[in-house]
Amino acid sequence: MEESRLTLLPDERFGRLLPALEERLDSVARSITHENLCSILDETMRRTITLAFEDSGATEGTVWILEPATESLVPAYNTGPHPERLVGRFKQPLNAGLISMVFSAEQPFLENHVFEDSNLDKTLDLMLRQRTYAMIAAPFYFLGACRGVVSCVQLTGSDSTEPDPTGFDEADKARVCFAAATLGRLIDCSVLRKAIGLS
Repeated sequence: MEESRLTLLPDERFGRLLPALEERLDSVARSITHENLCSILDETMRRTITLAFEDSGATEGTVWILEPATESLVPAYNTGPHPERLVGRFKQPLNAGLISMVFSAEQPFLENHVFEDSNLDKTLDLMLRQRTYAMIAAPFYFLGACRGVVSCVQLTGSDSTEPDPTGFDEADKARVCFAAATLGRLIDCSVLRKAIGLS
């Protein structure tokens, strides 16, 4: 039996509405900030990103959103034990640090012993009295552009005598990149459905 093939073509009835829809989606994209991103994230979205962090062996993970006015990346979502100390409070300047490098280059990053990297901005570590041992960071795309970074880290205390973490590998990086891409697609779908009046 020959398998039927699904063909999806644009419906010409919607053609004249596309400019208005594109304008609306662009407006929504510009309105998404570190302050309101979590209002978009449903349970499936949160689980998608959180499971990727957990399965990679991260201590915690963060979704960073671009704040054009201050030319910085700001944490919008964090899975650590004290997100209130980080989310919306810390701003990573676009001209400093590895997170900003990932955003600017739009290339994923993995490094163990990252605390030895001179490009690591240690401002946050000093503020939280911790040491970032290993890091994965991936560009975060939604609604047609790179609008932030998804990162996860393995941490130790600044004066810890515990054994060092195991670090990350390429499979962990691939897992986080996939989760970041999936989260972006889920946000696209959610925003599009709401923009055209579907619940």
